[in-house]
Amino acid sequence: MSTAQRRTLVRVLTAITAVAIAVPLSGCSIVGNLLEGSAPQAERDETTQEIVEEGQADVFTLRVGDCMNEVSEELVSEVPVVPCDQPHDEEVYFDFTLTGDEFPGDDAIQTEADNTCLVEFDRFVGLAYDSSTLDFYAYRPSEESWTQMSDRIVSCVIFDPAGQVTGTLAGAAY
Repeated sequence: MSTAQRRTLVRVLTAITAVAIAVPLSGCSIVGNLLEGSAPQAERDETTQEIVEEGQADVFTLRVGDCMNEVSEELVSEVPVVPCDQPHDEEVYFDFTLTGDEFPGDDAIQTEADNTCLVEFDRFVGLAYDSSTLDFYAYRPSEESWTQMSDRIVSCVIFDPAGQVTGTLAGAAY
């Protein structure tokens, strides 16, 4: 299973697990709280909105420019975020919103994510993907998050397979 497929599976399982646990334990109020942002939030600078403190953040609250460390568990609801000036594994480099009311299917979303993230990779890094040593994957909506949480955001995430980096990979050209 590829990293991208594993991350999608994680996002799907996270959404399903959150709903499956929340409803039997406390009814709809917990689900409402999850959707309203009671999950862990990154500590951000008020002006720049950059992450300023290492901590956990809800996977659905990631923003372009956020840096984080890889999560090895298969079921993820939170990700370890860090300021980008500290060593980190990954960086969100582009977000886009899918359209439509009907879930288009995992394959269609995967294809759109791959195509869009690839185009934006070249722009972000300043070098064509095929010439770069860097790689990417995307957090994508699952059918459950699409229908139950109106999740339409795809987050493109860049990383260096050679190891951690310090600072942004914007314009890295390698």
